[in-house]
Amino acid sequence: MRFLPTAEQRDFTRSLDALLSASDTPSAVRAWSAGDHGPGRALWARLADAGVFALAAPEAQDGMGRLPVELALAHRELGRHAVPGPLVETAAATALLSHLADAGDPAPAKRLLPGLLTGETVVTLGVPEGGGYVLDAEGADVVLVVTGADGAAPGSGPELRLAPGHGPVHPSLDPARRLARPGPGGELLAAGPPLAGAVGCAVRWARLAAAAQAVGVAEELLRRTVAYVKQRTQFGVPIGSFQAVKHRLADTLLAVEFARPLVYGAALTLAPGDLAAAKAAAGEAAYTAARAALQLHGAIGYTEELDLSLWLRKARPLRDAWGTPARCRAEVLAAYV
Repeated sequence: MRFLPTAEQRDFTRSLDALLSASDTPSAVRAWSAGDHGPGRALWARLADAGVFALAAPEAQDGMGRLPVELALAHRELGRHAVPGPLVETAAATALLSHLADAGDPAPAKRLLPGLLTGETVVTLGVPEGGGYVLDAEGADVVLVVTGADGAAPGSGPELRLAPGHGPVHPSLDPARRLARPGPGGELLAAGPPLAGAVGCAVRWARLAAAAQAVGVAEELLRRTVAYVKQRTQFGVPIGSFQAVKHRLADTLLAVEFARPLVYGAALTLAPGDLAAAKAAAGEAAYTAARAALQLHGAIGYTEELDLSLWLRKARPLRDAWGTPARCRAEVLAAYV
């Protein structure tokens, strides 16, 4: 299968790239990392105006009609520009609330989706596989937490709660990914079998968004590294002319080119096995690109002042978020072997 975006999809991608190119995202990322969410919230509003947060919601909920391919294209651009915030979690929350409404429980969607889709409300979502932490809780207006989805006691099931707050904020490998534990208790929004299906739907959309972001991060790291090795010289010639450097960049390019069609294929099917394969390949591509970028930039690659660090530090967390490589490979084996 050969995937080619439609003219409308290409126009959407170009407009999103232009929007983000004009938005000074590196400054917004650094401000977000320091706890200043003002520039990030302003960028969030512009993304909402572009329809980014409506791509996982049906038209009945004032969304764009559940467009997984467009969501993958959008999140690839968000990764290329290192946009901060709970972007993947927002897509997952949108899918979860929409699925609940389809299953006969529309109250949470009616309450939360309007603000989420317009960007007025920043939402983050925590699920059991997140280790008890939620992303960017201190910058979010709404913190949703799913409990009991994994390993629930017999006779019990998952619960969706509106967390009353959060604990201390902890740094992560990526300074722009700030973690906290949600406060205990909170208002119960949904429970029971319909929620179990909604959580599965949320995880599928989250994996697609995270994989697409990882591809975008890998592409930008590769682009910046290629530009650097063309201008950095040793022995009077660009280091990009060295065979060892060419081999390293070729290996990175192969990883990216292998991951990208898997992500687009998974967007077309939303099959759990396809999504697991895409997530594993995209995460490894981003990590491979980060390692190559760091080593080929030399000592300057370790400096936080260099914008490269904004992408370098996203690769490993994205690789492990919403399904580690080991977990995704196990699911691929279970699905297709």
